[in-house]
Amino acid sequence: MTGWAIWLMVGMGLLILEMLVPGVFLMWIGLACVGTGLAVLTLPLDFAVQVVIFAVLATLALTLGLRLRKPVTRLNTQTAGLAGRSAIALTFAGREGRVRLGDSDWSARVPSDAEPPEPGDRLVVEGVDGTVLVVRRRD
Repeated sequence: MTGWAIWLMVGMGLLILEMLVPGVFLMWIGLACVGTGLAVLTLPLDFAVQVVIFAVLATLALTLGLRLRKPVTRLNTQTAGLAGRSAIALTFAGREGRVRLGDSDWSARVPSDAEPPEPGDRLVVEGVDGTVLVVRRRD
């Protein structure tokens, strides 16, 4: 079996493995293998040169992959879009209670300058403190 075929088979194997076990890491290495295989197919290259080409392509591919990666957003942050959304009061004992937001129930707290809501009251999420929503009656 020739060198270019081995590079292409390994690259295709890594791409298939990426589809079965997603993690967006093997894809870049697989693309570097495929690129190396195509280079070896077009030019007669020594094995040491093939390894250098693979290392350069893998570095470029991984750098590109890291730059394209989306930042991780956390569910319980204001930047995740919870602040400003409407919620419905379920139960409250003093300033602590539970609210329904979308299809989920959340722990909630009312600020000290606001009256505790009654069950069924419409609330607005003012912020998030850990996993607790800070809510207030909607005016």
